[in-house]
Amino acid sequence: MSLVLAEVMLAVVEIVGAAPVPGLGIDRRLLPYPVQAAGENQLARSRSDSLADFMARNLSGVNVNEVSGSLYQNDISYRGFRASPVLGTAQGMSVYLDGVRVNEPFGDVINWDMVPEAAIGNVLLVPGSNPMYGLNTLGGALALTTRSGLEQQGLEAELSAGSAGRRRFDVSHGARQASGWHSFVAATLFDDAGWRDHSAGRIGNLFAKAGHSGARGDWHVSLLAGRSTLRGNGLLPDSLYQQDRRAVFTFPDLTRNRLVQGTFHGRHRFDGDTELAGVAYARSSRRATVNGDVGDAEGEGEFNTTSTRQHSQGASTNLSVRRGAHRIDLGVTVDRSEVAFAQFEQAGILTPERGVVPDPHAGIEPASSVAGSSRAFGLYAADTWTVAPAMHVTASARYNRARVNNTLTSARGPQPAESFSYARLNPSIGFVREHSAGPDLFANLARNNRVPTVIELGCADPEQPCQLPVGLQSDPYLKQVVASTAEAGLRWQHGVLSLYRTVNRDDILFLSSGRTRLGYFSNFGRTRHQGLDASHAVAAGALAFRASYSFLQAEYDADGDLFTGVRTVRIAKGSRIAGLPKHTVKLSADWKLSRTLALGADAQAMSSLETQGNEDGLLADPEAGEAPHTADMRVRGYGLVNLRASWKPVAGWELHGRVNNVLNRRHETFGAVSPNPLSADSASNVRFVAPGAPRSVTLGARYRF
Repeated sequence: MSLVLAEVMLAVVEIVGAAPVPGLGIDRRLLPYPVQAAGENQLARSRSDSLADFMARNLSGVNVNEVSGSLYQNDISYRGFRASPVLGTAQGMSVYLDGVRVNEPFGDVINWDMVPEAAIGNVLLVPGSNPMYGLNTLGGALALTTRSGLEQQGLEAELSAGSAGRRRFDVSHGARQASGWHSFVAATLFDDAGWRDHSAGRIGNLFAKAGHSGARGDWHVSLLAGRSTLRGNGLLPDSLYQQDRRAVFTFPDLTRNRLVQGTFHGRHRFDGDTELAGVAYARSSRRATVNGDVGDAEGEGEFNTTSTRQHSQGASTNLSVRRGAHRIDLGVTVDRSEVAFAQFEQAGILTPERGVVPDPHAGIEPASSVAGSSRAFGLYAADTWTVAPAMHVTASARYNRARVNNTLTSARGPQPAESFSYARLNPSIGFVREHSAGPDLFANLARNNRVPTVIELGCADPEQPCQLPVGLQSDPYLKQVVASTAEAGLRWQHGVLSLYRTVNRDDILFLSSGRTRLGYFSNFGRTRHQGLDASHAVAAGALAFRASYSFLQAEYDADGDLFTGVRTVRIAKGSRIAGLPKHTVKLSADWKLSRTLALGADAQAMSSLETQGNEDGLLADPEAGEAPHTADMRVRGYGLVNLRASWKPVAGWELHGRVNNVLNRRHETFGAVSPNPLSADSASNVRFVAPGAPRSVTLGARYRF
């Protein structure tokens, strides 16, 4: 188990869910894979800017790519599998909130700005292709659990302000009655001018929960509502980045998200060893984007807008039984969604500051649209069997069946409706061998599958490429992706060492068409993610230390071609996947000077990254008869140091501060090859990079009553 803070070494939460649906749970030491967990105290003490920032600093195997330059639009990867808000990114992780999968049905993206951070009480990161976590869990699952009035009573409020005009206010209140009734409400307001130019953002969300708890069961209903306006202006060409890392290439790049979600949870305890739990939800979201790009002629621009509406409903139930040496879970899930996406184009005018404004004399033209639906059914069973006092075997299987329908409308008019069905049975088996005088041994084999989404099936024809947002990377298409994970390691009281290997068959890439932003989705034979995660925590009096190291070998496991839009990259088996570091080191130290004063520091170091479009070491496709021209365009490795402090002057009050990137290290977190249309040689390829955030200071106050 990778511990988030050394303080939790003596107070580890022992029971975790075997599946996202609530149940009796299982002792974590019996699981044949390393689960990472963090509670609300660890989340608060880390002083991270956001949930994604917390994971990137504290959880083994987690990295971040700041591809958009916006705090809540970052790519989060775990062992090379991504959970990203960028449409077209290779989504390989499932994210659950109170048992409801919150990856959006259109592209499987995750909107970090719509996660109610003020309400989060527990974070659970599960590795591998675990079939218990349902469709599309290829490399891992993130399960978030919200607080309730059963755990928190009273008021909690926190106000902070920092560099680049960043301000944030979190407030929550919980209540519990002797009769069993309870309630909880939490809200977040966030306002940020953005450390980069033209990158201001705002977020507001509200989470409310109410229910009743009794001797034989409990239930509650919850409501989540959120809205945001975010600006993320993407990558910069090297030449402009060297002049000013705060600059943006073109603007605007605006995203507006709206969300409403209602959830019902119910649980009945037949006895101390038998429990039936169920979840039902309805979810509705809207997304609108505005994007300004350089046009084909000098002084011209393109003004593109999109509109996405998504509606989802579903239900799941889980029966948990303990019988002698067996811990059994049986469950069924049903989900459905409706999606409507439309894109519009308008001629624009490029300003001297590289901004794009719509041409008042040009009309708004529909570019493309897709409407579709999906239906998914899952049936699963799992059993953890204590074969002997120190030997535990866990076996599980899940049957998934899904149907995806879509209708694409392009410049050629409405296309024939399509419908695709997918079905697969995914197994998993593992064991834990406990040792009283040494570390426990664990090993696990698991398989899971991912089915394509509406947008992928609606944009799979190379003769009819689609225009999607900048920053597209890999994503699955017609064939379902099948991921197989093998993992083994050692686990001791204060740490873990784990070796893993995940192979994706029929993994999918977004293939661009020529020197345009048009493209389509297509299969790639095999990709492979393998490596090592190791972590250890130790406490000595008032001092606590934690260290983790991750080695990741993320490669293409077959020969093939990658079309990046500006050139054809010839991939040989063993070529690295772009944007993922091989080596990651994370260190953390906390010093409790007194009962009221604490200091802390953490550091992260990453090795170099391959640049997208330069995976073969070339900058341009060689002409006929010419020798290839090699160019090392890798993004350099970097290290960051962050400081934090807290002081509790009186009971109930806490003052805190943090400094991120103390040394103001100039660093980049992603790279891609593309021509610069605003340069003198607009036909030549150059490197674009994602600038990392500079030094920032945040001060805040927290009150509990």
